[in-house]
Amino acid sequence: MKKKSARTPGDGWYVYVVRCRDRSLYTGITTDLEGRLRQHNAGTAYRYTRSRLPVKLVHQESSDNRSAASKREAAIKAMTRREKLAVIRVKQYVALTNSKSLQSVVMHAKGGP
Repeated sequence: MKKKSARTPGDGWYVYVVRCRDRSLYTGITTDLEGRLRQHNAGTAYRYTRSRLPVKLVHQESSDNRSAASKREAAIKAMTRREKLAVIRVKQYVALTNSKSLQSVVMHAKGGP
């Protein structure tokens, strides 16, 4: 009987997109995002990324379980490159607009404190 590894509450699945050296995009899922990125860049992850090193994380989403992560991965993989880039840009824009430093720059530009 296979024993499941112990997982702490809050552990979850991630859907991620990396940009390869040749500017191509690779999408995958994992429970250890930092470890998977190390594997990709060490050339020990997947054949696709091995010949396109280094890779850079450009997008990540968290999921509650493997099923949800797999479904989102499939949805992203079914997108055109243009659609994937739009998802990446929107996520980066949202992160940027939520940052306090950007808010202070915008406020200052509008003549605020």
